[in-house]
Amino acid sequence: MPDISKVAVIGAGSWGTALANLLAEKGLDVTLWVREEEIFEQIREERFNRIFLPDIFLSKGLKPVRELDEAVKDKEVVLLVIPSHFFRGVLERLKKHLSSEMILIAATKGIENETLMLMSDVTDQVLGETCMDRFACLAGPSFAKEVARHLPTAVTIAARKLDCAQRLQPVFNTEWLRVYGTADLVGVQLGGALKNVIAIAAGAADGLHFGHNARAALITRGLAEMTRLGVSMGANPHTFAGLAGIGDLVLTCTGDLSRNRTIGLEIGHGRKIGEIIAGMKMVAEGVKTARSAQALAEKMDVDMPITSQVYEILYEEKDPRSAVRELMSRQLKVELEH
Repeated sequence: MPDISKVAVIGAGSWGTALANLLAEKGLDVTLWVREEEIFEQIREERFNRIFLPDIFLSKGLKPVRELDEAVKDKEVVLLVIPSHFFRGVLERLKKHLSSEMILIAATKGIENETLMLMSDVTDQVLGETCMDRFACLAGPSFAKEVARHLPTAVTIAARKLDCAQRLQPVFNTEWLRVYGTADLVGVQLGGALKNVIAIAAGAADGLHFGHNARAALITRGLAEMTRLGVSMGANPHTFAGLAGIGDLVLTCTGDLSRNRTIGLEIGHGRKIGEIIAGMKMVAEGVKTARSAQALAEKMDVDMPITSQVYEILYEEKDPRSAVRELMSRQLKVELEH
């Protein structure tokens, strides 16, 4: 058993519920903060989250709560599994309830729109730099439904200090979930965020019936974009060849459970983004991240042509066929930059 035994999970979407259930099944003391009254009652009375994870019976050891102070009281780890646009607000509310010993883990895959900050930067700003030695990020190719069904999965935990990540590995590790560790906090967060943008592009290509060649090209050149931006921001380029990079990118661009790929598919079928989002229960981070990624590319002077086209499709009503024509007719380049 890991030396950590008390965990608060903040956010009862599909991923938050799956992670909370995983920890409770391991015998840990787990509270799950639930924003929605309906979901709270479902978990408490029926042991199901019928909106976000409908087919999974939840462990009786999982305790749903409605108040943030109750969720984190006496806990050793606080796992934040909330959309990036809510992250700062929830952290501000949590601040007065957090002790100086608690480890914070973000399982949020996004970039804050207004500030272009990663979740580690937001945490640093809200809680202070001293918190960063106790901050980690969980990422990798992991559909919540498959993790909840105990299907073999591998993820990675990143922390500024590697010993922090290594301490957290056994907390989540099971016979069907393998957990790796890394000290590249920037690279892991960027990989988890940017792959959602590329997945929208891959979905759109599939929706337009452009074939497997096009999808493979988008994944490969999308990875090149992710790596370029990551390196410009201090990430280790090898991170993008790992679970939080190519691993999560391939899953999100090809998997039928991918919300971001689904949005791309619908765009390829001719639907408008506002109509698509209005019909979704879950958040697709790639839509908001496309705006942040475009702004970051401009700020860092990094060439990200696929990201730029996705941004224009989502926010400037660009026709996806025109976007593909522009990508294919760009000036010829060498593939690898030396």
